[in-house]
Amino acid sequence: MRFAGINIPDEKRVDIALSYIYGIGRNNVVPILVKAQVDANKRVKTLSEDEQKRIQKALDEHKVEGDLKADVLKNIRRLKDIGSYRGSRHSKNLPARGQRTRSNARTKRGKRMTIGAIKKEVAAKTEAATAKK
Repeated sequence: MRFAGINIPDEKRVDIALSYIYGIGRNNVVPILVKAQVDANKRVKTLSEDEQKRIQKALDEHKVEGDLKADVLKNIRRLKDIGSYRGSRHSKNLPARGQRTRSNARTKRGKRMTIGAIKKEVAAKTEAATAKK
């Protein structure tokens, strides 16, 4: 079954399966299902055509997937353009919300890279390479 251009799993409960859509989380699934008048404990494969249409209609009122991603990117671009501190952190691929970076922030910064000092093995290899010349 597809909602908002995303295939959602048939075997899961409706409230869990809808959270596979970007922009729909566990908190805003409940109001969507209440508005669509669908039981949250139902499985996706047991939904009728009418229930599917009601869920789709309730989802249309929320910003999801491409529209939401475009808005987020537009907001980040605006921060960069006005030259704010947060925008500069985004452009340098560093955390923008005050987290420490000396020991953590591996997810944002990527794999560790030693700068300045080199390991003994690497130094030995470069020394051997220069000695051959």
